[in-house]
Amino acid sequence: MQVIGQFFNTVFFNPILNILVGFYQLFSSIKLPGAFGFSIIALTLFVRGLLHPFFSQQMDTAGKMQEMKPQLDKLQDKYKKDPKKLQEEQLKLYQQAGINPASGCLFMIIQMPVFIALYQVLGKFLEINLPKTLAQINGALYFGFLKINTIDPWFFGINLATTPQKGGSVFYYAIPVITAVLQYQQVQTTTPATSSPLAKASEGKDKKDDSGDFQKAMNTQMKYIFPLMIGWFSLSMPIGLSLYWNIFSLFSIIQGRQMRKK
Repeated sequence: MQVIGQFFNTVFFNPILNILVGFYQLFSSIKLPGAFGFSIIALTLFVRGLLHPFFSQQMDTAGKMQEMKPQLDKLQDKYKKDPKKLQEEQLKLYQQAGINPASGCLFMIIQMPVFIALYQVLGKFLEINLPKTLAQINGALYFGFLKINTIDPWFFGINLATTPQKGGSVFYYAIPVITAVLQYQQVQTTTPATSSPLAKASEGKDKKDDSGDFQKAMNTQMKYIFPLMIGWFSLSMPIGLSLYWNIFSLFSIIQGRQMRKK
């Protein structure tokens, strides 16, 4: 476990920490108001840009699989009593289309350790006024000129170090709502449309299995329940973390819409 922790800190936590401090020092040097908030935004866009190729692959794979749905449904009807044969035929179909179904999950798999590291880094920064925390941050910096003494957590009148629950005002309580709405929009944008003629023709057929109902239930959970969960969690999370999540979602929405136009 200790080796895994050291590997995680070396590959994810420390680099992200140094990038965030670098942005903060840069914005502070030019006297930019709300430097810490802009540092979180800059870091989020930086990470999102690095993950863009994996996001593009996910969108491309999801779109191709949606177009293949009528063919996959036919195979499922034909070989529903022979799971092994069904798997073989599905694999052949994927190979003919030149896609790897597992690649659609690659974006989420790679994103998870990055998100965990970002969460831990921002959590450290939001406890910056504690002497022990400050020493830990400065001890992990690559260069001496990056070392900091304190962090101003205010960003356009909002304390990024507090939670909406502790903030108490209507502006703070609006943040979880905004977070849930943006997450909903992200799911809507990055979920392949089911309006293609082939998909509609397939959906119009009478089916005797419950796969359609199961898929519909899963889509409903992703569209509504997941955004509500994220909004609920953000109610008790430091607002700086919600800022990261919202910028990440907004960037995903923009990229998703651009890719759909193509």
